[in-house]
Amino acid sequence: MKLFITGISTDVGKTMASAIITQALEADYWKPIQAGDLDNSDTHKVKSLVSNSKSVFFENSYALRTPASPHLAAARDNVRIDIKKIIEPDTKNHLVIEGAGGLFVPLNAQHTVTDLIQPDHKVIVVSRHYLGSINHTLLTVEALQHRKINIAGVIFNGDENPSTESIIRDKTGIRCIGRIENEPFFDQNVIQEYADLFRDTLLQL
Repeated sequence: MKLFITGISTDVGKTMASAIITQALEADYWKPIQAGDLDNSDTHKVKSLVSNSKSVFFENSYALRTPASPHLAAARDNVRIDIKKIIEPDTKNHLVIEGAGGLFVPLNAQHTVTDLIQPDHKVIVVSRHYLGSINHTLLTVEALQHRKINIAGVIFNGDENPSTESIIRDKTGIRCIGRIENEPFFDQNVIQEYADLFRDTLLQL
């Protein structure tokens, strides 16, 4: 199973969700494009939070120095992102693929993150509760559905908000995989607790 993790915006919790899913499935992990914070990248973060010994962490296809949209970060590094050079790792294990920002974050003048999603990927949407998140979540789901991309479900991030969560579920019909609370911190123990909560649902995707 290949799970592509996207968000309704940036900083909505994709990396924590990716760590939980990676731990729950003892999956391999790959972030195709990292922009900025190369010494403490999302791959570093997920690796530090995953405690199983089976997961393999693959190198980024592009590791860019500037914390910005990939197209801009690439330009500042004097490179152009070529999606033909973004080659999915070969593994017989489950694979968790973490996107960059939301679906329409530009990679270059022609392509966005959406173009990284392959027909055999199942997409998990991470939705963080904030004013406007319903609109952003519905737009994300509609864009995926319009492109006939397989949506595995949604993970809500933040304290429970029944009104927001129910309207999103009712309007989209997609499955809720779980909720990540506003935890004071995340470490391997916290990630393991969520992994145990999410595992059964993930295995049914």
